[in-house]
Amino acid sequence: MKRREFIAIVASAAATWSLAARAQQPERMRRIGVLMSRAADDPQGQARRAAFQQALQQFGWSDGRNVQIDIRWHEFDADRARGYAQELIALAPDIFLADTSVSVVALQHVTRTLPIVFAAVLDPVGFGFVDSLSRPGGNITGFMVFEYGFSGKWLELLKQIAPQVTRAAVIRNPATPAGTAEFGAIQAVAPALGVEVTPVGVDDIGVIERAVEAFARSANGGLIMTGGAYPAVTRDLIIMLAARHKLPAVYPFRDAVTAGGLVSYSPDYVDQFRRAAGYVDRILKGAKPADLPVQAPTKYELVVNLKTAKAIGLDVPASVLARADEVIE
Repeated sequence: MKRREFIAIVASAAATWSLAARAQQPERMRRIGVLMSRAADDPQGQARRAAFQQALQQFGWSDGRNVQIDIRWHEFDADRARGYAQELIALAPDIFLADTSVSVVALQHVTRTLPIVFAAVLDPVGFGFVDSLSRPGGNITGFMVFEYGFSGKWLELLKQIAPQVTRAAVIRNPATPAGTAEFGAIQAVAPALGVEVTPVGVDDIGVIERAVEAFARSANGGLIMTGGAYPAVTRDLIIMLAARHKLPAVYPFRDAVTAGGLVSYSPDYVDQFRRAAGYVDRILKGAKPADLPVQAPTKYELVVNLKTAKAIGLDVPASVLARADEVIE
């Protein structure tokens, strides 16, 4: 064999061995830290987690193969969220997924550089998470809950489901920008609907109970629970008070209705987690959060609990039932 032919054969074999060796090397494992606001056994929280992981798989990311997903559940507890954020950062993640503003705030305490994709966050500009919706500008982007003007739709729904309502108590958190803005949006549409609105703060459980009890002494009243006032303990309290005083009530999340509330109108939060997987995929492949605009919801859902309606003596109009995405009987 000629020397030149021998060298060509050896070079070809070396290239083949190199390709084979690279093919046998495992894929680089990426790591995602996930900080969720609900309890680990909360059905809605699990639905959001599952939607995120299923969407990731569609982009080629399989948990345990080429990505490691570490999840912590803080149950709307800010102190616990900060502790879990410290745990997650110690695992050296490539990116974070944050559920609600409580999670984002906790993660901001541990990093200002690692990418954070959020879902179900109210007013990311007002909280200082991003510079603007179109150009976030930093290490954070994601999917917001809704514009504050959406809050007025809760009062419209209350009037549609209970036309006799002329007074509405609005449960809100006055200590946050959201509490003021949500109430302002509801107040803006109230005159046209012929409804007088009264704010009720969530600072103290006893105050809420006394305020709702006093409100319920007069006829034609209803309740609205805003998104900024939603930790689970408050949700369950409002459901209980609405049932006790037979008040029609509108909630900002569907799980309030599955827990016994009357009606909810909200973005489809599970869909937000599917969409968040797309942003995580893009960032893991090189995109920068600063260049990915914050997106508003594209799907909304109306849920009605007919069992609750019957218990408070309310006949839900057929027009509302026809629009409902889900009716609980």
